[in-house]
Amino acid sequence: MQIPVEACAWGPHNGELLVWLLMSRARLVAEMAPLAETFTLDESRIPPLMPIYGGTIPVTDEPLSMMDLDPQLPRPVVAALASAWLLMQQPLLIDQSRERADKPTARAYARDGLPTPDVTVVDLRRQYTPQDQDPTQETTGRHYKHRWVVSGHWRNQAYGPGQSLRRQTWVPSHVKGPQGAPLLSTEKVNVWRR
Repeated sequence: MQIPVEACAWGPHNGELLVWLLMSRARLVAEMAPLAETFTLDESRIPPLMPIYGGTIPVTDEPLSMMDLDPQLPRPVVAALASAWLLMQQPLLIDQSRERADKPTARAYARDGLPTPDVTVVDLRRQYTPQDQDPTQETTGRHYKHRWVVSGHWRNQAYGPGQSLRRQTWVPSHVKGPQGAPLLSTEKVNVWRR
C-alpha cells in the first residue's frame, strides 16, 4: 500500500536521528472514504498531522550512503529531506528563527511534566518583487531585481554653466539597485600584467 508522506519531523534519539513521516488528517479521511461502510473514523481523535512511520538515521562525521540506511525508510523521502537540509544551510536562501510553542501546546507539555519545546523555523526567502510598481501596469525602462557593488572609479563629471565643462571626479565604491533587493555577491580579482 502506498502511503503519501505530507510532512517530516526529525530530532535526536539515542545518539541517532529519528525521522518521522507524517500524513494529514484530511488526507487520511479522504483515503479512507471508500471504506466508510466498513468502519468510521473518529476525526476528533486524529491529530492534524499523524505519524505513519518512524526510523532512525545514524549520525556520522562523514557522508552516509543511501545504501547504509534503514531499507524501510523510503529513499525518495530521505533524498528530499537531505536536499532540504542542504538548502537550510545556505545563508543566502533561508531565514531561520526560534519560536516558542503556542499556549495550548505549552499547557499540554506542562500537564505531562515536559519542558515547553522550542521550534526552529526555516523559511525559504521569497523572491524579491518591487513594492513600488503596479504589476498590472505596463512599464518601460529598466527595472532591476538585484543590488550590486559598484567599484570606485573616475568619471568625467560635467560642471559649470550649462554643464558645459568637464573635470575628473573620483566616485567611491557604493551599492546600486533597488532598496531591499537581494545583493549579488561576486568575487573580482584584479590582475596587473606586464
